[in-house]
Amino acid sequence: MSRGIVPLIILAAVMVAMGPHKVAAHDVPTDVRVQSFIKPEGQRLNVLVRVPLRAILDVDIPKRGPGYLDLTRAEAPLREGATGWIVGSLEFYEEGKRLTGERIVAVRVSLPSDPSFRSYEEALTHIEGAPLPPDTELYWDQGMLDVWLEYPIQSPQSHFSIRPTFWRLGLGVRMTLRFLPVDADSHAFELGGDPGLIALDPSGPQTARRFAESGLLHVMAGTGQLLFLLCLVIPARRLAALIPVVASFIVGYSITLIGSSYGLAPTGPWFPPLIETLLALTIIYLAFENISSWRLDRRVTAFSFGLLYGFGFSFVLRDSLQFAGAHLLTAVLSFNAGIVFGQLILLIVLVAGLELLFQMGIGERIGGIILSALAIHPSWHRTADIGAGLVQFSWLDAALLSSVLRWTTVMVALIGIDWFVFGFMESWPGTRRQEDPVVRAEE
Repeated sequence: MSRGIVPLIILAAVMVAMGPHKVAAHDVPTDVRVQSFIKPEGQRLNVLVRVPLRAILDVDIPKRGPGYLDLTRAEAPLREGATGWIVGSLEFYEEGKRLTGERIVAVRVSLPSDPSFRSYEEALTHIEGAPLPPDTELYWDQGMLDVWLEYPIQSPQSHFSIRPTFWRLGLGVRMTLRFLPVDADSHAFELGGDPGLIALDPSGPQTARRFAESGLLHVMAGTGQLLFLLCLVIPARRLAALIPVVASFIVGYSITLIGSSYGLAPTGPWFPPLIETLLALTIIYLAFENISSWRLDRRVTAFSFGLLYGFGFSFVLRDSLQFAGAHLLTAVLSFNAGIVFGQLILLIVLVAGLELLFQMGIGERIGGIILSALAIHPSWHRTADIGAGLVQFSWLDAALLSSVLRWTTVMVALIGIDWFVFGFMESWPGTRRQEDPVVRAEE
């Protein structure tokens, strides 16, 4: 073999190795919307799903002319795509046992303007109806693929769960899921990313466990909570002095968390960034109190700030209430219980850590000042970053002023009640106000 041919052969082999083994049918879409209905009927679970055709990857979709979908040859490739990308993206469970034996009842191509997925009945009638005429001029990447699946089940009264993995269909996937249980109100879900296993009609214990874990994880994952509790306990680390402060804080955020969950909080887009800004300011305020040794009654301060933190917790809870099913109150109370448990763990760790730190020779006064100053830095930056976004909102409207006035009145009244109740308890014979350990150390 000629020496000049050898490099050419090697070059050709490298190019083949580096090239794609299989050319994808089309690029991965960046924005995909999946719609679905799930309804148990008799001994079957009916599942209706609509996805954009452009999300069915690696399937040779037949085309004609300038890119129109060839409906006369589309049935088999669309069933192939439905099997790999829709059936393969769904796992259903009945009473914890995975369902098998599913079958594709029908597939249909729909126009992008088709409105049939507004309800289960309309969607089912549409899929059962006649397909589009073969001469329909529909670009393949503008069509919608509607699929009707059936899963054999034991009873329509069972508890069902789903694990969707539609995130595989694109870079950004949102799924609207509506579950229609027997003899009960329908449940709507708005899912994104990989939501994991979802109970479609959760029981009370399932709801309690899920939301208690969510509340606990939220507290453990947030640095803001840690800094706030640190600044709160620095001047009062004795149990007798700490219990009423923490109790006031818990009562405060429980009130606004429950009220917000039932739709009693403002809903404007300005409200979350306002609350987030105020929460960062609470850390700065407590830190400056610790540094200056000038402070108001910590119970009243903790209760007042607790009212703000309840709104902040409600923002985390709001998007997950769709998983509560018919157990809204159970979800809210369980989430609150998880927060309380998480905060108690943090308080125990913080009190023990502070005691250990101060036993190492660091004075309580100087140690409290240093720790408080360190807490100010990230809180100030957070205040500046979030607060800068508030200027984009219009603040002078009647609805806003009415809402602010209403909640200010309620918060002032609650603070007054808290001050009166704890003041009355302190005046009860046999009780006395605990001294502030930081002030006592200074003396």
